[in-house]
Amino acid sequence: MGRYDEGTRDALAEAFERDGFVLLRGHFPRATLEAWRDAFAPLLQAHVDAARASATSGNRGPGRYYVTLPFEGEFADPSIFCDADIVGIVERVAGRDPVMCQLATDTPVHGSEYQDWHRDTPPLFDDAPETPSFQLAVNFPLVDVDDRNGPLETTRGAHRMSRDDAYAGLEAGRFAAERVPMKLGDVMIRDVRGLHRGTPNLSGEPRPMVVIGYSRAWYFRPEVHIDVPRDVFAALPARARRLLRFNPLVEATARTFDENYRQFAY
Repeated sequence: MGRYDEGTRDALAEAFERDGFVLLRGHFPRATLEAWRDAFAPLLQAHVDAARASATSGNRGPGRYYVTLPFEGEFADPSIFCDADIVGIVERVAGRDPVMCQLATDTPVHGSEYQDWHRDTPPLFDDAPETPSFQLAVNFPLVDVDDRNGPLETTRGAHRMSRDDAYAGLEAGRFAAERVPMKLGDVMIRDVRGLHRGTPNLSGEPRPMVVIGYSRAWYFRPEVHIDVPRDVFAALPARARRLLRFNPLVEATARTFDENYRQFAY
């Protein structure tokens, strides 16, 4: 059913088309995300320990960790990734019958730095204007996010510009950089081509931000996928199985992953 009627979803999709992102405030139950946070903590710690052992700091730059989530337990909750409002908005801006292609987190800790401004994917065609949306990121934090612990900094409208025009517009001040504070339970749906960057976490606690990726059915990046255990897949409702249909089915989920997916300054 969802929280929003069809007219409200239409309005949110229109705002997305204009700005490149929309925010759904207080959308997920805090208790559900607190359980995610508890389950995530040892996964992050394993990455931090591995970085210390190799005398490095973060696999996404100093003090910043990209951590893939295993598709099991709390992280395989269809009430989250198959949410009627979110999928309804995704279908309005990125086409009907999308696929879910990513389940991961971005977490800056103390000592993190500003990222370079970037997009998360290249254009479909280098020599043509920007196309309608073809891949979206749904982000939600596992803690409250404010200026102290590394909020996302983004722009409005850059998703509909060429790379060169977007960077030139940012440099010339034709559109402003905008920080996005979020409370636990808030959700952001964004076009991955919008210019954005992570900011430093100045607090003493990690700031985990979940990313669930959705794309048009024909768009595939082999470095971005979800290993779905067969038994978990079999227990999901039909709509959830449909979203996951192009991901590999495995016998068991790995606990650590080769984090070879990177953002680029596209």
